[in-house]
Amino acid sequence: MEATTEKLPYEPTKKLVHTKPGTKMTNEEFALYLQQIKHLAENEFDYLQGEVEVTNRFPKKFFELAIDNDLYRFALPLKYGGFGLSCSQIFQVQEMFSRGPGGMRMHLHYAADLNWRILDEFGQPELKADVMPKLQDKSIFTCFALTEETGGTGADLHTTAVKDGDDYILNGEKTLISHTDCSDAAYVIAVTDPDAEGDKRLSAFYVPVDTPGYEIVPMPHMMGCRGAGHAGLKFTNMRVNKKYLLGEEGDGLHVAIASLSISRAHIASSNLGMSQRMLEMAIARAKDRVTFGKPLAKRQAIQQEIADMGTEIFALRTMLHNLADQYDRGEDIEEKAAMCKLFSINTVKLVSDYCLEIFGGIGYFEDNPYGPVERMYRDCRAMWLEEGPRSVQRLTAARKLIANDGIIE
Repeated sequence: MEATTEKLPYEPTKKLVHTKPGTKMTNEEFALYLQQIKHLAENEFDYLQGEVEVTNRFPKKFFELAIDNDLYRFALPLKYGGFGLSCSQIFQVQEMFSRGPGGMRMHLHYAADLNWRILDEFGQPELKADVMPKLQDKSIFTCFALTEETGGTGADLHTTAVKDGDDYILNGEKTLISHTDCSDAAYVIAVTDPDAEGDKRLSAFYVPVDTPGYEIVPMPHMMGCRGAGHAGLKFTNMRVNKKYLLGEEGDGLHVAIASLSISRAHIASSNLGMSQRMLEMAIARAKDRVTFGKPLAKRQAIQQEIADMGTEIFALRTMLHNLADQYDRGEDIEEKAAMCKLFSINTVKLVSDYCLEIFGGIGYFEDNPYGPVERMYRDCRAMWLEEGPRSVQRLTAARKLIANDGIIE
C-alpha cells in the first residue's frame, strides 16, 4: 500500500538569496530576502503553529527552516558569518518574521540580538573564539536569565555568585525565562558583592546548561507566544569557572542594561510587523464584508479606524528608522529604544483591538480564512510585559529627558 503524502495548504518557500556567509548582502539580494522571510512566516511557520498551540514545543522542522533561511545568521557581524546588514535592515527582517507566530517571533528576535550580542560585547576572548562561530547555525543557543520572582530585574536581584578560588558558586532562582528547552547555555545575572552600591552588586556569567546544579523548572502554558520554552531556572551550588565571567566583576547591571536597550527596539520592530499584518487582514475583511448592501470599507466609521491604524504604524516605522540610523552611527539609543517600545505597545494594542472589531465574531475563531486574527490578538499581549512593561519604558525615557532638559537628539 502506497504511503500518502499530505497536501500542504501553501506553496513552499523558495530560497531567493544565496549570499555566501561572511559576505555583505547587496540591496537587490536584501529585497529578495525580505520577500523570502515574509512568505516563510505566513506559510510554513503559520502552518507549524497549529501543532505548537497544542504541544507548546517547536517541532524539529521549525529549527531546520530557520537554519535553512539564515535566520540565526542574518544579524551577525560579517566576521561571524553574517551578511553585513545595517540596524535598519535587521529591523526590516524582524518585521517580516514577526508577521508569523508569536513564539517563533520571540525565538528569532532573541537569535537576532541577545543570543550573540552579549557574548560578543562582554565575553572573554577564548570563550568568544569557541562559541561565536557556533551561533550562526544554532549549534549553540542561549537564554537570558535575569528576571526573578523574589525581586525585580535590576539591582535588587537575589541570585548569588560567591567567589571560591578560580570559580564562582551560584545559588538562586530565575523565572519567566524564554528558550530554556532549546538552550545550550544561559546568560545569568547574579549578586557577587552584596555590600557594594547598586550598580556594582551584580556580575554576569555565561553558564553551560550541563553545569551540575542547573535545573529547569516547568511553568504553565502561556496565553500566547506558545512554544517559546518559558520556564524557571534553579541554581544549586553551581560551580562556574571565572573564564565564564562576562566583562569584569561588578559589570552585571551594565551588561543587562546595555543588552536590553537595542533589544527593546527589536521588540518594537516585532510590534510593527504584527500591526502591519493585522492592518492588512482588517482591510481585506472590510472590503469583503457587505452589510445592508455596502462593504464595511465604504463606511466612515471603519475608515476612521483604518486611518488610525495606519497612522500609528507609519509613526512607529519612522521612529525605528530614526533610532536605527543613530545606532549605526554608534550613538546612545537607550532613551529612544524605550520610547519606541512604549509607542509600539500602544500601536499594537490599538491595531489589534480595531482589527478584531472590524472582523467581528469571525475574528474570535481559530482557522480564520483571512489569517490568524485570534492567535495574533493573543500573541501581541506578551509585548505588555516582554523586557519591561510600559511603566519601565516611561521611567527610562523620563530619566534621559530630565537629564537633557527635554532635548531629544
